[in-house]
Amino acid sequence: MQASSPAQAAMIVRGGGCVIYPTETYFALGALATDAAALARIVAIKARPAAKPLPLLVGDMAQFAAVLPDGFVDGPLGRDFTALAARFWPGPLSLVVPCRESLPGLVKDGLGRVSVRFTPHETAAALCRLAGGALVATSANVSGGAPAAVPDDLEPAVVDAADALVTQGPPPAGGPASTVAGLLGRGRLQIFRQGAVAAATLLEAGYQLIYG
Repeated sequence: MQASSPAQAAMIVRGGGCVIYPTETYFALGALATDAAALARIVAIKARPAAKPLPLLVGDMAQFAAVLPDGFVDGPLGRDFTALAARFWPGPLSLVVPCRESLPGLVKDGLGRVSVRFTPHETAAALCRLAGGALVATSANVSGGAPAAVPDDLEPAVVDAADALVTQGPPPAGGPASTVAGLLGRGRLQIFRQGAVAAATLLEAGYQLIYG
């Protein structure tokens, strides 16, 4: 597949397509978070359990307006969300937060929450902005396979099933995936996955960590 520019990939995404693009850690397979049909394609391409929510990323803080419920920032989790965003974003910290009911079920867990982060990768962020909203950012591999940090490591079947491949910009750094933490309020975080943001760093920032 010939590589596409972010602008070309954004047009494909806005038309309901699925694209492979680089993030700060690995290549991701994504589509607009609001496009239920495209999300179902991603689940099928990856052979991913439908009960496992697809994570999201955004390209600027304004894009959270379409993800978070009205009044969230002024609610009981708003203070921790705002403080964590100011300290760690853009960066590889994914926060599990309540989301709008209108988002498709494939991005939400049983409690109506979504995992979302503000990506520091210039290409991924540009793609989000050009596409006009949050994108799914699940690793571009069949479930259980290794994630790819270079295009040559992408699984041919996944590349063939996608509608575009973006390679522009800095290559993914590899290493640990993003840390995934759920907001519990009053400075408490539930750690779903330890990753690029070390537990020690969150502890030093004054947060109580709860595992499991």
